[in-house]
Amino acid sequence: MASPLRVLIHGGGIGGLTLATLLARRGHTVEVAEVRDELDALGVGIIQPSNALHVMREAGLLDACLAAGFEWEILTIADPAGTPRAEIPQPRMGDAPPANGIPRPALAALLADGARAAGAVIRFGATIDALTDDGDGVDVTLTDGSAGRWDLVVGFDGIGSPLRTRLYGDRHTPEYTGFANWRVTVPRLPQVEGVVMCMAGQEAKALLTPITDELMYLGVVFAEDEDFRPGADTAHEELAKRLSMFSGPVAEALASVTDPASVVYTRISQVTVEDPWHVGRVVLAGDAAHASTPHLAQGAAMAVEDALVLADSLRDEDTVPAALTAWEARRRPRALWVQSLSRAVLKQETGLPTTPEEDALLKIGIPGAAHVLVQPY
Repeated sequence: MASPLRVLIHGGGIGGLTLATLLARRGHTVEVAEVRDELDALGVGIIQPSNALHVMREAGLLDACLAAGFEWEILTIADPAGTPRAEIPQPRMGDAPPANGIPRPALAALLADGARAAGAVIRFGATIDALTDDGDGVDVTLTDGSAGRWDLVVGFDGIGSPLRTRLYGDRHTPEYTGFANWRVTVPRLPQVEGVVMCMAGQEAKALLTPITDELMYLGVVFAEDEDFRPGADTAHEELAKRLSMFSGPVAEALASVTDPASVVYTRISQVTVEDPWHVGRVVLAGDAAHASTPHLAQGAAMAVEDALVLADSLRDEDTVPAALTAWEARRRPRALWVQSLSRAVLKQETGLPTTPEEDALLKIGIPGAAHVLVQPY
């Protein structure tokens, strides 16, 4: 489109701020409505695979990500004692690095700085109060009292997306997988120079992921009752009991965890919006449309890919509706493939029965998936 657009992004997470940066750098007027009063990202880390780093390069944020994080190349598969059994080099997308670990608070801060530097406005403590799409534009009133007319509204508002509920009611609600993620930030061990995946058969898989020169995080997935929550005073002890089959680096990492409040516990759910991801000039992206399990480390990567492809579609197509149609045609197959494979890996690793369709997906394996995901999208 030749003319600049007015775009409202609902949600100031990784995908929303990436889109804000990309669009503002291209001359569009962009505002982000974020319900939180600040970007209080959970104090653990995240993996940025090469396809995500490619997007960061396009957004002008790659150097900042690498400076704030820990660049790595080799995934090590180890036994419960931490003895290496295999080393798997991570593929590159073009000239982007293979992978980077980064603290979530640092990533949130640099994305916000990038969006503001590009000219985007971030409104904190604000969410959509009223929305009317007349086909030519969208009139929106926010809960902070501000109002405006927008050419496009994008819902990057997470797995619990209020915008998704506004569009579809309760047709697409999060589905709990029966598993939960335990994560905690600890001092980085010198031997952890890339992700170390310690495997104890189908009993447990513990990941050690470097996120700075000084820090790494320990992450592990276990089956948990839907109503379970770790005790406020005993979360670190409960995690240690679940990881009692590990020695070596996992045990050493656990020994440094003495504060139960440092343990971050999140239930793993997924969402699949089977309806079109856009209605008129309102579109859902990222976890709001296709939240997946974390087993391919591609959740945030899919969100930032959504952002880049949407920005490119708005550049290449003549109208907003045409851009949204083109965007979804490109994104839906790839995002849902990642979601399906990630769920299949979860079931395989935990001994749950898989479907014939999942068995076919699993033949590609995680290394094969990594090579697919560094192909152009």
